[in-house]
Parts: sequence; structure tokens; C-alpha cells
Amino acid sequence: MRGQTYISLLLGTTLLLTVAGSSWAQDVPYVAGTNPSERPANAPVITELVRDQNWLPYALTGVSQPFPASLRFLENQGNWFTPFNHPGMLSRYDIRGWHAKNTQ
Repeated sequence: MRGQTYISLLLGTTLLLTVAGSSWAQDVPYVAGTNPSERPANAPVITELVRDQNWLPYALTGVSQPFPASLRFLENQGNWFTPFNHPGMLSRYDIRGWHAKNTQ
């Protein structure tokens, strides 16, 4: 009896994971880079740079003037991700005050 319960449980779990996996597979967004030597034809393409007037002041949070020349890369920063303009670690590692600003 114990072996039958184990087999039933195993089959039920397998069926559940198969059904759930097939629905999850349909919801997975496109992932570029599965073949790194070529760009897939249906890979997303950035067609325009979208920034509002708050983008640069937000990116320079916690940096005092005069701004260092090393930050001139922000002038050419496109729509790709950069960790420079996102809050990082907490507490004493938050040298730019991102988290202190968000809590006030």
C-alpha cells in the first residue's frame, strides 16, 4: 500500500509540474543571448531615447557639484540598464543616500 501511495504522489506531482510548466513556458518573455554569436531577428530593438527632465537629476542623486568629469558618460547613456542610476546597498554602503532619500 505504501508503494502505491508513493507512485500516486509521484505521478500527481509530475502531472502538476507538466501542466504548470506548459503554462509558464507561454508567459516567459523573450531572452536574447541564447546563441551569443548572433543577434536573433526577433530580438527587441531600442528605437528612441526616452528621458524626461528629471532623469539627469535623478541619476546624479547624492553627487555634489561640481560634477566629476568621470560622470560625463551620462550624457551618452542610452535606454540600457546601468546600476549607476539605481539604488544599491543599504546602510553605511549607501554613500549616495538613495535609501535615506526614499524613506523621507
